[in-house]
Amino acid sequence: MRIVMLSKAVVVGMYQRKLEELARLPGVELTVVTPPGWRDSRGEVRLERAYTRGYQMVEAPLALNGHYHTHFYPRLGRILDALQPELVHVDEEPYNVATWQAMRWAVTHAVPSLFFTWQNLLRRYPPPFRWIEGYCYAHAAHAIAGNQAAAEILRAKGFAGPVSVIPQFGVDPDLFTAKESLMSQDPSLVIGYAGGLVPEKGIDTLLRAVALCQQPGSSDQATGRWRLRIAGTGPQQDALASLAADLNLAAQVDFLGKLSSTDMPAFYRDIDILVLPSRSTPTWQEQFGRVLVEAMASGVPVLGSDSGEIPHVIGDAGVVFPEGDTITLAAILTRLVADPAQRAELATRGRARVLVHYTQQRIAEATYAVYRDILDGSSAPEMNTTVKTGKG
Repeated sequence: MRIVMLSKAVVVGMYQRKLEELARLPGVELTVVTPPGWRDSRGEVRLERAYTRGYQMVEAPLALNGHYHTHFYPRLGRILDALQPELVHVDEEPYNVATWQAMRWAVTHAVPSLFFTWQNLLRRYPPPFRWIEGYCYAHAAHAIAGNQAAAEILRAKGFAGPVSVIPQFGVDPDLFTAKESLMSQDPSLVIGYAGGLVPEKGIDTLLRAVALCQQPGSSDQATGRWRLRIAGTGPQQDALASLAADLNLAAQVDFLGKLSSTDMPAFYRDIDILVLPSRSTPTWQEQFGRVLVEAMASGVPVLGSDSGEIPHVIGDAGVVFPEGDTITLAAILTRLVADPAQRAELATRGRARVLVHYTQQRIAEATYAVYRDILDGSSAPEMNTTVKTGKG
């Protein structure tokens, strides 16, 4: 099966491990079309050619880079004409111009296609995006939703085709490895956050919670013996640094800047707890929280707010707190610092959960099952979290 995948997400090197796993499956001839880089509010990610075995990667110029809804590939038609795929996998939302561009080629050439969606809020778009979405719904042979809420949104908006719930990417447990010792009683534990420095990620909640934390049995603030490492960039960086100073945390908080995806395993090895304090807005809620599964694979206990998909990703392998609840988060952090056995138990559960549900191999196999279903009606083994809904 000749598959062409169009994906700006795979400029991130670690994500390319899924492509290698897909390319290893029987009969797959995979070509991935991706831009030289992608810009958003967190900065620019240049294409990282980290894992490229077994498939072809085509770097294609991108018009309107950084414009999420309107970007497109000026040379895409010529690329697809040369490759003559049997299936086009558009790793983009159905209301984006790039998705319409690829699907229009597929329709014109009588080639089946599918799209991917993370959208877990019911939103109605103005023209032309509403028309693009309707066109993609009408012509897609299948949809992949990154979470169950996104699958439900597809149904609510009228998509009638088959839907599979499969996260966009997993983790490689051989790269994100568990720490050797999980029972440290060192009071100078390291708390970590990784992601965009944007308001919806709730990093101010984390800073305020750390400021409230106290050493067990002491009235002294624990922040002097803890460190908080924040990896990422974004428009809130200066404001967050100022907040840390106002809370007398400046000496304990390290702003590491943007790390490459291949640097992330080392980041997790250097922290003891990961916190994802996302905060929902009227137009956004957490769609997955990839750093959670990376940390879980690395044997790091995870804490996450109850925004969007986070509780479903964590399951019983971490601790969930109400979004924006500084006091509850501070209490959880204080308890975990005092209880190395609980940290070790959460770390063990987290890695076990990743191995069952969130490895790149599992996700590649589930995606392959979709390809087989489209092309010949048979199916490969599906990952446990895949849910098919709809007709048939």
